[in-house]
Amino acid sequence: MVVAVKVFKKTTPNGKVTVYLSKRDFVDHLDRTDPIDGVVVVEDDYLQGRKVYGQVVTTYRYGREEDEVMGVKFSKEMTIAYDQIVPPKKNPDLTTVQDKLTKKMGPVAYPFVFHFPEMAPSSVTLQPGEDDQGKPLGVEYYLKVYVGANEEDKGHKRSTVTLAIKKLQILARPRAVTRLPSSVVAKGFTFSTGKINLEVTLDKEIYYHGEQIGANVTISNNSRKTVRNMKVYVVQHCEVTMVNAQFSKYVASLETREGCPITPGTSFTKTVYLIPLASSNKDRRGVALDGRLRDDDANLASSTLVPDGKCPIDAIGIVISYSLRVKLNCGTLGGEIVTDVPFKLLHPGPGAYDKEKPKTFKKMRSMEKGRYGNSYENDDDDNIVFEDFARFRLSQDGVE
Repeated sequence: MVVAVKVFKKTTPNGKVTVYLSKRDFVDHLDRTDPIDGVVVVEDDYLQGRKVYGQVVTTYRYGREEDEVMGVKFSKEMTIAYDQIVPPKKNPDLTTVQDKLTKKMGPVAYPFVFHFPEMAPSSVTLQPGEDDQGKPLGVEYYLKVYVGANEEDKGHKRSTVTLAIKKLQILARPRAVTRLPSSVVAKGFTFSTGKINLEVTLDKEIYYHGEQIGANVTISNNSRKTVRNMKVYVVQHCEVTMVNAQFSKYVASLETREGCPITPGTSFTKTVYLIPLASSNKDRRGVALDGRLRDDDANLASSTLVPDGKCPIDAIGIVISYSLRVKLNCGTLGGEIVTDVPFKLLHPGPGAYDKEKPKTFKKMRSMEKGRYGNSYENDDDDNIVFEDFARFRLSQDGVE
């Protein structure tokens, strides 16, 4: 069976320059990041001495657009990679897809490659509320290719093409875990002897999107108080590093009275299961998602990882972490007993699901499906399937 290779393409509004990319999602493996490789095809005799430039741009929005007054901006736009594509200053080593495209397109095809800098933040978007207007908070990337007379020329929108891309993290080689994540907490009470002991243990440290999280909860009541009910949450913690802001959101929850009331001198053990999904949090303002919003199968943002030898405090952008929180209600006078157990929620690496894949992961599609068109053109000779990007035109003015 011959497997076709999907290639994404987008053409400038004037139809003279076309950009081809082999993928839209680029993976950070911690020790390396997938390069942004593609091919630019320019119509014959169009440039007339001009050049084609390419750049990778990231936009970091850390405040609401409607709050920008008196010239204050709550976003940063940075060019993290830049190069001249046509005529090429150097000939990059061709990937398989680039080799096929250059052979098919002929001498008007020019390959290019860009690299993400080390510790570049992952693509994250904070879900806006119903009343929020303007662009959502988060980190976005796009590839911009334009025609200009020189390096100072910013191009014109009719000869410029932009392609939104994503940078995602996976854990390709999970480390061996010798101890399961757990937390033990005890609470004593004023004017009352004894304590209530709460122990929570997860069934593993790393979960993949769509997997259920299992937690074993053990309660030992050695006090004179009574445990009335138990609540369990999956908590998403977000840190916006630019303004040093931190907040948390519940992305899955469970409340149970099974075994309650837990009276003095008794114990109770129960295993609970939760599945945190973006589809269950569509209307929750501030929930962090991986990249774009316009897709039914969008994922919750993955836990932020740092390479070996790097300090977690060095992570930039929007830093994401997760924990499982258990709350015991001990009545009006007894208050609550609360404990958190941290874990990681990630995209799977190669071979992570050889045995069993969650149904949610099997159905997962690109989060940008709503943003891009779905027209296809088959090429049986070279086993290439072209998918068109929808228009994403820039608003800046310039000279073609």
